[in-house]
Amino acid sequence: MNQEQLAKVREGQGFIAALDQSGGSTPKALALYGVGADAFANDDEMFTRVHEMRTRIVTSPSFNGERVLGAILFEDTMDREIAATGTPDYLWSIKGVVPFLKVDKGLADSADDAQVMKPIPGLDDLLTRAVSKGVFGTKMRSVIAMANPAGVQAVVEQQFAISAQILGHGLVPIIEPEVDIHSPQKAAAEALLKTALLTHLDALAADQLVMLKLTLPEADGFYGELTNHPNVLRVVALSGGYSRDEANGRLGRNPGVIASFSRALTEGLTAQQTDTAFDTALGASIQSIYDASIT
Repeated sequence: MNQEQLAKVREGQGFIAALDQSGGSTPKALALYGVGADAFANDDEMFTRVHEMRTRIVTSPSFNGERVLGAILFEDTMDREIAATGTPDYLWSIKGVVPFLKVDKGLADSADDAQVMKPIPGLDDLLTRAVSKGVFGTKMRSVIAMANPAGVQAVVEQQFAISAQILGHGLVPIIEPEVDIHSPQKAAAEALLKTALLTHLDALAADQLVMLKLTLPEADGFYGELTNHPNVLRVVALSGGYSRDEANGRLGRNPGVIASFSRALTEGLTAQQTDTAFDTALGASIQSIYDASIT
């Protein structure tokens, strides 16, 4: 593990940029960016278009390690280059931003009001490759729809089981059990989730560090026990479909939690903007999310 990166994630001020849209979410992300489906004929061309979008973000003067602690990448992005440099290496060596990798393959069908992750074939090989490219940690997402104890337990047990595999490669896993912001039982689901997370965190060895990526909670300051847990390197929040203003407002009421926004980060950016307009808009977005993350 890179100790300089570890210190930055643990002690730095800023947030984690989520640049990890995968096959299912990429067309929507591109459409919001002003790149329609007529701009690509197949998946390879689609991923090229989204890499162009991510490259524009990462190479922008506004995007650097002063306000952005880390960036979560999709596997395809990890394997591509920015300015003739591997993307993870570019992020860290040029921008001072710690690279993470999304490793899940999407969600299984709903059971017990939750969706665990699909199997992740070849995970050990992917993790080995990530380490060789200078990646610091990983991220994997599950979804909880209702306050169903069986569903919450299934999600958390799977997340920690795969986290053990990730920790074995010397990487820091970001555990993301998202609670649907539209759930009519959101607060109750968050309470069940926090209890389950604390049980599993307490069972970790002292040197096993994880991060948590959680939905912005209904009760302000709800994650205090998690942000203070000795095995939790950082608690980060997903925007989850909230607008950037709403997400920032909720984030600012949760001390110790920092952002890890995707759509809320890129809100207002388009392929048609001039470089100056693009950088101005991205800079304003980064500053607003940074300000909410350091409260």
